[in-house]
This record gives sequence, structure tokens and C-alpha cells, in this order.
Amino acid sequence: MSNQIYDAVVVGARCAGAPTAMLLARKGYRVLLADRTTFPSDTVSTHLVHPPGLAALDRWGLLPEVIASGCPPIATYSFDFGPFTIEGSPAGRGFPAGYAPRRTVLDKILVDAADRAGAEVREGFTVEDLVVEGDAVTGIRGHGAGGKSVTEYARVVVGADGAHSLVARTVGAAAYAEKPKLQCSYYAYWTGLPMDGRFETYVRPDRAFAAWPTNDGLTVVICGVPMRDFETNRADIEAGYLATLGLVPSFADRVASARRVERLVGAAVPNFLRRPYGPGWALVGDAGYLKDFITAQGIQDAFRDAELCVRALDRTFAGERTFDAAMKDYQESRDGQVLPMYEFTTELATLDPPPPQMLQVLGAVSRSGPAMDGFARVAAGVTSPAEFFAPESVGALPV
Repeated sequence: MSNQIYDAVVVGARCAGAPTAMLLARKGYRVLLADRTTFPSDTVSTHLVHPPGLAALDRWGLLPEVIASGCPPIATYSFDFGPFTIEGSPAGRGFPAGYAPRRTVLDKILVDAADRAGAEVREGFTVEDLVVEGDAVTGIRGHGAGGKSVTEYARVVVGADGAHSLVARTVGAAAYAEKPKLQCSYYAYWTGLPMDGRFETYVRPDRAFAAWPTNDGLTVVICGVPMRDFETNRADIEAGYLATLGLVPSFADRVASARRVERLVGAAVPNFLRRPYGPGWALVGDAGYLKDFITAQGIQDAFRDAELCVRALDRTFAGERTFDAAMKDYQESRDGQVLPMYEFTTELATLDPPPPQMLQVLGAVSRSGPAMDGFARVAAGVTSPAEFFAPESVGALPV
């Protein structure tokens, strides 16, 4: 056991945990940030950081590092539905484009920023269990590579350890608004496939795929299959991947001139919200809220959670509000912001054909430049789907 008692121990050091630790440390709190991996380290990801996420990076002073990594801006979002295409700008929050950095780049920037802020960063440190006294979490037990188990105490333990969160599982964080896995996607990196600053999505019956640029001149190409077809598709994943690209011959021709440089990786995720706090513990990022990655909102969701959670903890540590009252505000603010996108995302993730009425609305969107920009801003998380698809907004679309 160490002699130090931390204000917060943050378990998990990626897009939710590292910013949480950084922001707490910048406020002068004693923070331990622990992750079982070492950085830079890759992880399955959509990569995309839309304008709201860029605004957070800008507030934190980290956006210049992301841009300096050579990650190209993505100024056009295109959605090809077959009969029509919606193509617009995701501009919002003062930013004209999105970026899609490799996680080897982005996560390293975030971890280093937490270290510079004064957080104690332990890479290669495995958290084995939580310390619980009475009904409250008071710390963690864990070990470094080949080291002995140690116990660290804190006023709060923050779980930023992903969908399979040890923290959430140990405290029994209640889940709600649950939906099953809806689709499985596989992606790979390609060279020789220029995107010219475009994010392109293609939607076809029971399949969808998308492509966008990332670091080192590479392009991410991802293909999705609904869970109802998963077992059939898994017999030959690569063949299914290429067959999906073949549904759009013009894109398949572009891929034929390119070269895949890494193996296919994939995932399917459940959809849920979890109660993000309890006595001595809190959850941020995927540990507290997870939805299908088809709308690529996860990174900026993690950034938002980090800021909201830190605001609540700061008020608690400063004695301005009780822990329960401050964290209740955190949960309500989070849920109020995410639920419309949660429903929109899970509907898209079924990969069912749009119902006739929605197809009619999307067709009308494709006939209006401002409406197409508006749809792109929905996809980027700038505008709420509830606002864009409100009856008065739909009624103003061209016939």
C-alpha cells in the first residue's frame, strides 16, 4: 500500500479516462491514471472526431498536436443511398471539418497531456479489484508488469475502462435503455485510396460501408453486416467484406487500384446506458454509455463525459454540492444530450431499409443544399436528430 491518498483514481487512459485525469489535475487535484496497456497503443475505433470533439480538444489546447500529426481534415460528408446521395458540410462549433486520427496518435496525445497536467500516469498497470468499505468504493488493488499487488486509496474511483468495465461490473452499475448488438463491422487500412477530404458512406439493402482518411496517407474502409446475417458472414469474413464493397462498382474500382496494408479487425457492441455514479465511484465514456459505432460518436461522447464528470467532481471536492447531487446533474445532462442520437444510431444500426416515409424525407433532403448540410451536421453530432427531424423542419423541405 502506498502512503498517498488520491482525490481520484481513473481506471483506463484512453479517450474518456485521460481527459478526465488531465482536467482534474489541471484543477490541482491529486490524480492517479492507470491503464494495463502502454502508449502509443492501438484499439478498435471509428477514429472520427467531429467538430464538437474538435472543440473540446481546442479548449484543452491539444488540437494543434492532432493537426500536426498529419491527419487530414474531412470537410465533406457524403451519404449514398442508391437512388440519391446526400452530401454536405459537417461544419459547426467553429470548425469547418472533422479529423480521424489513428488511436496510436490520439490516445498518446491525451495520455501525455494528463502527465503534463500533473496526474500520476501508470502504464502497464492492471487493476485487479476495487477496495470497498461498507457500501462505498475507496480505492483499487492492482499491479504493474511483474510487480507485487499494491493498494491505492482515493475519494472517488472513475471507471473509464470501456464497455466491459471492471468498475461498472464490480459496483453493479444498473443498465437501462438496453438494446442488443445490431450489426457487426470490419475495417482495414488501405493505401493508394485518396479521399480528397471526404467521408463517404454507402447504404444498400442489408449492408453498408464507409471510408475516410486517417494518418500516414491511409484510408479506413469499414463494412457492416446486420447481426441477423452474422453467422453466415463469419464463415468467410474477407469475402463478405469485399462483396459488400462490390455492391458499389465505382467504389470497388477505386479499391482495386489500392492496397490493403493491415489485417481486418471488427467488432459488434451492445447498446446501453448505465447509472454513472454511486458511493465512491463514477463512470465515463463507454463504461457508462455505449451505442453502435455506425454514427462514429464515441470519441466526442467520451470527451463530453470527461468534462461533465470533472465539473461534478470539482463541485463535490470544493464542497459546493453533495456528491449525489452533483453526479445526478452529470447523469441528467449526459442523458439529455445523448438520447436522441442514441435512438437515431440504433435505428440506423439495424441496417434495415429506411421506411417509405423516411426515404421520402431523405430524398427531399438531397434536393436542398442547406438541408444536406443540416443532415451532415446531424451525422457529426453538431445538431440533434430530434431537432433536424422535427415536424416543422421536415415540413420546410422541398417537395
